[in-house]
Amino acid sequence: MKKPIGLFLGTQQGIDNAYSAETKAELNKHLSMIDECFCNKQFENEEPPKEKFRRVEYIFSTWNMAVLSEKKIEEYFPSLRAVFYAAGTVQYFAKPYLDRGIKIFSAWGANAVPVAETTVAQIILANKGYFQTVHRGESGGWYQHDAGKPYSGNFNTNVGIIGAGMIGRLVIEMLKNYKLNVLVFDPFLPDETAKSLGVEKVSRVTELFERCSVVSNHLANNPQTENMIDKACFEKMGRNAVFINTGRGKQVNESDMIAALKECPERVALLDVTFPEPPEKGSELYSMKNVFLSPHLAGSIGNEIQRMGEYMLSEFLAFESGKPTKYEVTAGMLETMA
Repeated sequence: MKKPIGLFLGTQQGIDNAYSAETKAELNKHLSMIDECFCNKQFENEEPPKEKFRRVEYIFSTWNMAVLSEKKIEEYFPSLRAVFYAAGTVQYFAKPYLDRGIKIFSAWGANAVPVAETTVAQIILANKGYFQTVHRGESGGWYQHDAGKPYSGNFNTNVGIIGAGMIGRLVIEMLKNYKLNVLVFDPFLPDETAKSLGVEKVSRVTELFERCSVVSNHLANNPQTENMIDKACFEKMGRNAVFINTGRGKQVNESDMIAALKECPERVALLDVTFPEPPEKGSELYSMKNVFLSPHLAGSIGNEIQRMGEYMLSEFLAFESGKPTKYEVTAGMLETMA
């Protein structure tokens, strides 16, 4: 029986990072993979080999996926059945493919794992007062935190999660290893699901900032969530509270956040994402002692990237054999997912 034809679409380096030699070997058992790797620039600046693409049924990609119109997809890939995207968000390219009836699968589940791991690590350190005290060693200072107990620790402490999507729920699951009280703001979270997750659902995002020692943002990135985390939230932060953002920078009103952090220097912001990203030259975020900037590293890096390729291999094998898949992206999902 003749094997279906598959194609790697992305930069060679990106494809090699996401799809290990073992994953590629497994794909080759089930598909006739076109040897050459094609990237977005070749569609912009060159005339791709249409004849070679005509019978391609499956595309395997990662970051820098080709952004094509419906017309171009029909022209280049008339036989295409599915795209397997070994990365997170598909917002920037998916709609024309979906409008053509082509299935899209994303490794957002794999990318959620390191984001959740990073978030949980930060939550645990935040409740210990780590970020308020770590700079004191630079000047030879020492602070005995037991005096007055300004930090809550990780026992019966309230932790707030904004957004209970894939990453938010994974954070909640990982936090079950600790005796913490998890509060969640997510208008789309059914009450029964909140109960099954073992969390307290709140109706106002400001309530998280008012009641929790740590608040972590995992909102979906869409116009409705832009600037949702603003002055009304930050002015409710406790004296030693910590705000974590591994979601998207657009959801935070930066000037409101900076004002609140200045008003109370014991407050802390841990920002893996900003808007713009990186912050503009001269931004106060670079110099504030109570702001910790990281270069968007919560997602998959290093060897973690290969997990996403493995997820897409599993999705392909399930799809090809007619079994249920886990990570299909539908047109409706684009409205609420990151």
